Amino acid sequence: MQALPDQRLPSGFSSPAQLRFYTVGDIHGRLDLLERVDAKIDDDLKRRPCARSVRVFLGDYVDRGPHSREVIEYLIGLEGKHDTVFVLGNHETCLTTFIDIPATLPTWLQVGGQETLISYGIHPPRNLSEADQSRLAAELAQALPASHLNFFRRLRPCFAFEGLFFVHAGVRPGTPLADQSLADLCWIRDDFLRHDGLFEKLVIHGHTPVRTPEIRPNRINIDTGAYATGQLTCLWIEGDRMGFL
Repeated sequence: MQALPDQRLPSGFSSPAQLRFYTVGDIHGRLDLLERVDAKIDDDLKRRPCARSVRVFLGDYVDRGPHSREVIEYLIGLEGKHDTVFVLGNHETCLTTFIDIPATLPTWLQVGGQETLISYGIHPPRNLSEADQSRLAAELAQALPASHLNFFRRLRPCFAFEGLFFVHAGVRPGTPLADQSLADLCWIRDDFLRHDGLFEKLVIHGHTPVRTPEIRPNRINIDTGAYATGQLTCLWIEGDRMGFL
């Protein structure tokens, strides 16, 4: 991805000065890219110290890439060292729903769940029976460390601060941000992406892959398809300025 210059946040939105957000897009099991981006954040803080920084992750930590388990372990480790916010993605909902409702396994496998199961040492057969689905759900529940399950269960549906609204997929136009449904926060696409009007806050999101970060007056999309492209995007915001690492 070609480097983009630092610039003002769109439409006059801002966050408090001396508080810098580092926001990371959809990781999808790419531990190598996560480690690289985390090192870039550390380097940026050394070059440009600030009073406080917060690392915000926009969900979809698992599936598709080869190292979902390792990604979760790495993110849990970050909690003990930095101010962090972890937002819920639709792929995390697929994982936890499968544990509770094993019949959802075929749907999860269609969107990359097999790679996550394999990362936890579970290998689903080609032709799944109902008994297989229940058995695999029980195996995953057993294989998940308690810290991982707790991580999944406490992910935030969204995170709002001053003029910023961090979310995985987007929001429903015409619905107040405080009243958004979990389904829309995790899954919405067309109705949100086609909306040109401003929201109450600037929406920072992922979920829909784009070649380069998409900067609109009402939203910024930083999902650059890391699992397939090798490009994991990190957006920083401080005051009324923004840029990319």
